[in-house]
Amino acid sequence: MFMNGSGQEKHPYAGSNVVLATKHAKEQALARPLRASVGIEVIVPEHLDTDQLGTFTGEIERNGTPREVALRKARMGMEISRLPRGLANEGSFGMHPAMPFIPSDHELLLFVDDEIGIQIVEQILSEQTNFDAIVARSIHDLQHFLQRVDFPSHAVIVRPEVDLMPDLLFKGITSLDALRVALERCASASPDGLAHVETDMRAHVNPTRMRVIRRLAFKMARRLACLCKACNAPGWGTIDVVRGLPCEWCGNPTDLVREEVMGCAHCDYQERRPRKDGMQIAPAGQCAICNP
Repeated sequence: MFMNGSGQEKHPYAGSNVVLATKHAKEQALARPLRASVGIEVIVPEHLDTDQLGTFTGEIERNGTPREVALRKARMGMEISRLPRGLANEGSFGMHPAMPFIPSDHELLLFVDDEIGIQIVEQILSEQTNFDAIVARSIHDLQHFLQRVDFPSHAVIVRPEVDLMPDLLFKGITSLDALRVALERCASASPDGLAHVETDMRAHVNPTRMRVIRRLAFKMARRLACLCKACNAPGWGTIDVVRGLPCEWCGNPTDLVREEVMGCAHCDYQERRPRKDGMQIAPAGQCAICNP
């Protein structure tokens, strides 16, 4: 551990740099929380095309899990910048796993430090998203959709409904005039006369997503600020959970979390801690025996 001029302990990352692999201005959400918490500066290299690892619109397929893609992004930035620390984010959108009729935003943030050999992942599953899509013949079909997705503060994408045509893929649309032109061109090129209109989920044109990424940045900042009591490495935090909270009626284990496993990203030191909310028994409604 280092000391600053006032004799107070200084975080190991204070004054160092981490490269963020992005082409969609995610540093606007990530840089400030990390700087304020651990003193690390986020830098973004120029001419880094993360789209080659996959796009939301599908013209380039994303191969691998979000974590695998985020790691490839981070290492891409580390190689270009020749820095030992990298940061990358991956977002996935769809229906909420527990509430199938509600759209959700799953954001993953990965931090890599090759100097000490750690990888840290933090994630958020949020219902705060404007993720949506519609088919339309004309601008008149879009009135309620555009209100629902907060257009024009949030951009939309237009393409033909039937086939993906790279020369008829309009991204980042934030004006009615541009939307009307794109809609007419895509509808006329589609055999069924329909255009596909969807929300543009890239962070720099989607303020709602950017806010979720900012929440995730604070989560990662808090994780990096915690040092392991055994080896002093950054990134001490929850690494697993132990399920089996006993049922209030029959006492049998349920699927609810009983303990959290806290661990170090660098060494093998771990601790088990009770749930943060203090709950010691599970409602009978959560028991497979009492409420089959």
